[in-house]
Amino acid sequence: MPDSVIIVTGPPGAGKSTLAARVARSRPKAVHLHTDDFWHYIVSGGIAPYEPESRTQNETVMDVIAGAAFRYAGGDFATIVDGVVGPWMLDHFHERARRSPPVPVHYVVLRPRRDVALARAQARTAPGALVDRHPILTMWDQFADLGELESHVLDTSADDITETERRVREAIASGAFQLTGAG
Repeated sequence: MPDSVIIVTGPPGAGKSTLAARVARSRPKAVHLHTDDFWHYIVSGGIAPYEPESRTQNETVMDVIAGAAFRYAGGDFATIVDGVVGPWMLDHFHERARRSPPVPVHYVVLRPRRDVALARAQARTAPGALVDRHPILTMWDQFADLGELESHVLDTSADDITETERRVREAIASGAFQLTGAG
């Protein structure tokens, strides 16, 4: 019996990776797909994914990620996808859902206030961490108005990770963030 695919997304500094790792570790059988890794697998000819000319590359990478997510879910793993997965990339997940056994797909958007996301992202100290103001704010702006998916947004500006995790678990358990037509 397939498990679920849980997409945890939002702008840089939203807390996606920390949350996704915690949610995955709390499940008896789970995978944490850190999407940044998939861009790092490109060793030659890669384009920074936030650059406008990276669209074709990003479509390819997102298709690979969606394929991996559904393959793991089909193997009875809860699969937590962590990364900048905007609504413009959800068609990859919808397509995989149509071709796979029924798998619930949850779309969780962590969106702290713009200033909070920027401060959190710029506080990172890991080598290669994205701390440049322009791409961070550009990506935040892309999540500023999600239209019909606005109900999938959690403002985590005032939350610590424990509170965010509690809110996400409740939303997933209730089905509030499940995508229609995807599983």
